[in-house]
Amino acid sequence: MTVEPGRCGEALSLGPALAAGDEFPFVCAGCGGCCRKRRDLVLSGYDLYRIARRLYLPPRVVAQAFCKSYIAPQSCLPALRLTPSPETGDCRFLEGGACVIHEARPLACALYPLGQCIDPDTGAVAYHAQLPLCGLRREGRTLRQYLADAALDERAGTDTRWAVVCTRLSRRLQDAGGPAHPHFSAAVHRIARALYWDYSLGDEFYPQFQRNVEILLPLLERIL
Repeated sequence: MTVEPGRCGEALSLGPALAAGDEFPFVCAGCGGCCRKRRDLVLSGYDLYRIARRLYLPPRVVAQAFCKSYIAPQSCLPALRLTPSPETGDCRFLEGGACVIHEARPLACALYPLGQCIDPDTGAVAYHAQLPLCGLRREGRTLRQYLADAALDERAGTDTRWAVVCTRLSRRLQDAGGPAHPHFSAAVHRIARALYWDYSLGDEFYPQFQRNVEILLPLLERIL
């Protein structure tokens, strides 16, 4: 098992992959520990859209207020991290021990304490429990039930498509030479618009995402 930093700073390890019918007895106790003293959280475009819709603010405004924009060094893609409160180190949406955007919480928050791995070539999704588990136990509960209760199965297709598209865009940027390419900045700017900014909150995310990607790919052919 591999060890990685925990969301609350503790060392966590990833257990073996879980099948949908495997027992997963975890039940959140509502302690808020995973929202406190935690590392920054990377948002997908769908995460940003959902938060923006919840706050009735444009995605770009939400990103400017609550996120740090940067170029991910490994993927060369534009990325967003949800920044914690500078005063407390807690998530900015944690108030009175509760998440004020719970219905629109990011994927990683909805998954916790699961880790999700998506194969960008096949679209296969694997889930791993981050150990040790916090919370309470409900014997007989399965992974399938946990995912359904967290409404994760409703967004699975969008999250998978996002991972596939981002992997393909990353490969294109890297094959072109990454930041060394003379038009890298222009390409990244256009990718950021397609992935994060060009969305109407009055329309559903996925059709807009698909349309943005269809417009983006021919442009990249000319830029890179």
